[in-house]
Amino acid sequence: MPSVSSFLNELNSQYTLLHKKYEDLFWESYMGDHSKNTEKDEALKQLDDFRSDADRLKTVEQWLERDLSDIDRDRLLQWKRFFNLYQIPSHLASVKEKISKLDTAMHKRMAVRKEFYIDLYSGKKVKKSHREMRMMIVTHSDEAVRKACWNAIEEQSLDNLDDYVQFVGLLNKYARELGYDNYMEYNLQLVEGMSVKDVMDIFDNVYEKTKYAFQDVRDKEKEKGMKGLRKPWNTSYLLAGDFTKEEDQYFPFDKALERWGRSFSELGIDFAGGKLKLDLLSREGKYDNGFCHYPDVVHQKKNGELFAGRAQFTCNVVYGQQGAAYEGYNTLFHEGGHAADRLNSKESEACNNTEYPPGSTSWAETHSQFLDTMLSSYEWKSRYAYNNAGEPYPLNLYKRKVERLSFVSPLGLNSIIMVTAFERDVYTCKKLTREKVISFAKKAWKKYRDTSVDSIRILTIPHIYSFNSSCYYQGYGLADLALEQWRAYFYKKYGYIVDNPAVGKELKEAWSTGSRYTFAEEVKRATGKPLSADAWIKSATRTPNQAISIAKKRSKKVATLSRSHKPIQLNASIVMSHGKEVISTNKKSFEDMTATYAKWLEKRSL
Repeated sequence: MPSVSSFLNELNSQYTLLHKKYEDLFWESYMGDHSKNTEKDEALKQLDDFRSDADRLKTVEQWLERDLSDIDRDRLLQWKRFFNLYQIPSHLASVKEKISKLDTAMHKRMAVRKEFYIDLYSGKKVKKSHREMRMMIVTHSDEAVRKACWNAIEEQSLDNLDDYVQFVGLLNKYARELGYDNYMEYNLQLVEGMSVKDVMDIFDNVYEKTKYAFQDVRDKEKEKGMKGLRKPWNTSYLLAGDFTKEEDQYFPFDKALERWGRSFSELGIDFAGGKLKLDLLSREGKYDNGFCHYPDVVHQKKNGELFAGRAQFTCNVVYGQQGAAYEGYNTLFHEGGHAADRLNSKESEACNNTEYPPGSTSWAETHSQFLDTMLSSYEWKSRYAYNNAGEPYPLNLYKRKVERLSFVSPLGLNSIIMVTAFERDVYTCKKLTREKVISFAKKAWKKYRDTSVDSIRILTIPHIYSFNSSCYYQGYGLADLALEQWRAYFYKKYGYIVDNPAVGKELKEAWSTGSRYTFAEEVKRATGKPLSADAWIKSATRTPNQAISIAKKRSKKVATLSRSHKPIQLNASIVMSHGKEVISTNKKSFEDMTATYAKWLEKRSL
């Protein structure tokens, strides 16, 4: 009989190979090669078969009955926890296969559909992608165009409706066979160790303490320049459209890679010798949402060393469109945060180093949102955001933005709570129909957005059509609470975050444990306190003067730091791609990679 070490090595080897096969096909499919869909679904089935294999669990349990070293026992216990999470009756394999095929079909439909809006003046179709129209709703000066884009997106909301009803039914069947009331309850218990009630109690507390701001919005609508504020195609434009245009110059996309790399480097965080592939521009057929995944998983090799992982992440920047470049910056920080999290794990077992259970969605999003929140702060902007004339992001712009937008800050979590409430209603409905889905979407929109026109725009969110990301959105909200609690901890301890290697050191310590602990345990380990909404509510309900005063204090601290001119080192092999095209790499240097990528962007704009 092989040794326990050989058995554990074999588990890591088999799992990482199956995971890699699926994730590589997943990437190709989501990047636009839908010829891989059938092969991808089969690879997922093979991965599911491994995770749910009762014989492997039995063998793990048999090993645990023996006299073992503490290290080997701990390693086996990690696999026991993992396999227990995925045990399903054999007859559910066919249900899971149907779910997977629906998942693929719905995402393909969204990727290849013809997207356009109807020009209200000429009545003609204007070809624009979903993403372009979303940005036009924020920035276009003509309300008729904004409304036309809004109407087009509302129409797109219906594209998957019939399949979605069937999809939810299958997910609920899957969960009920495993002993849960519905799929949302199953998923939350699996991923977060929380019930739907636990989550909604937290969110209801936030809602009750911040809903006063809806009246502030209604009062604001009466003011000059804010007429029609509650029309959903006007809200973003009237609140932030001018700021989006004004800020655009301080976020040139050809500088995004350099600023991201420098920011991470100065924080003292990197990618632990792993590999990265980035695909940042929009194109037809590509999945219309940013994400990060990990085809090669960190794990212990036979010689006892850790295998460095590989991460790939993407978004859909419409290069040259006003306001679109910031999405690229946000992706580099957000998805780059996901990549840094999993690649910096020191856990020996591959099952602890993916985004899947026992991995916590909320804890993963805490890391990524912590870093994109740093990007959006004046603390970061004052140090890194310059226009092409070398002029820094002005304090006056930040002040004007805070003064204008602070009245909606208390409502900042509502978009996430809205999706969570919608999915709760959908998954607890006994006999779901397309009419009920539409009703639930409008109900949630009305309560949490309070616009003058109800909307079913929730149904355009890609997450709700995927087995892996359905009933996932609450993770963003819980992460928002956790990251504000973490930020409060860091500010109290250090006074600043940007370019602070002490903060980076603590981030890496948090990343090192992979998925060993639950979300609640991780929050307490990182901040010293149980999860609470208090820090988020305090931040969201500050007066403009308070927010401006705090920003000035933090940016003043950062301004005293010397600027590094050392080469950017992220301890990773990086490839910049566009589909199957390799644009540049950091083989020579990070700076050479960014320069080559910038030249490629320039050629595309000619």
